Amino acid sequence: MRFAVATLCFAVVSAFALQAAAQTGGAVVAKGPGVAGVAETVELTATITAIDAATRAVTLKGPQGKELTLTAGPEIKNFAQMKVGDQVKAKYVEALTLELKKGSTAAVARTDTAGAAGAKPGERPAGVAGRQVTIMAEVMAVDPAKKTVTLRGPQRTIDLKVSDPEQFKLIAKGDRVEATYTEALALSVEPAKK
Repeated sequence: MRFAVATLCFAVVSAFALQAAAQTGGAVVAKGPGVAGVAETVELTATITAIDAATRAVTLKGPQGKELTLTAGPEIKNFAQMKVGDQVKAKYVEALTLELKKGSTAAVARTDTAGAAGAKPGERPAGVAGRQVTIMAEVMAVDPAKKTVTLRGPQRTIDLKVSDPEQFKLIAKGDRVEATYTEALALSVEPAKK
C-alpha cells in the first residue's frame, strides 16, 4: 500500500508542478559554520473532473487547465467518497542539508528511508508519503581558488561549488560531509465548494 500511495502522490505533483510555479513557497536558506540548507514548498489544488468507478480512473484538472488521469488502486481507501467537482489539495516539501562532520571517520554510505499512509476507513480520501536519503561522503580535495570541494560518495564523486570563502577555513581533505535530502507530500480530497 505504501508504494502505491507514494506513487499516486508523486504522480499528481509531477504532473502539475511546473504549472504550479506561481504557487511555490520561497526557498529558505540556512547556513552557518559547516552547515548549509535549502527548502522549498509547493502547494496546488486540482479539481476532479471525471471518475470511472469500474476502472477506478480519476481525472484531475490542474491550476492551468491541464488534465491528468490516474488509476487509484485497491490500496487507495474510501474511493467511493470522491465526487466530480471535489478538490484534491497537494502540498509538496523538498529540503537538502549539508553538514560538515569534522574529524569523522564514518563510512561512506547511503541510507534510504520511506513511508506512506492513507486515510482510515470512513474518512475523506487522503494520503501522505515521504522519503529521506542520507549520504555520508568523504572530502577528497579542497580548492578555494576554484571554490570547489570534491566529495566521494557511495556511488560517485562530485565537485561541489562553495561560494562562502569562510567555509574553506573549516574543511579539510579526509573530513566527512553528511547530506540529507528529504521530500514529503500530503494529498487530501475535499468536497466541492458550494
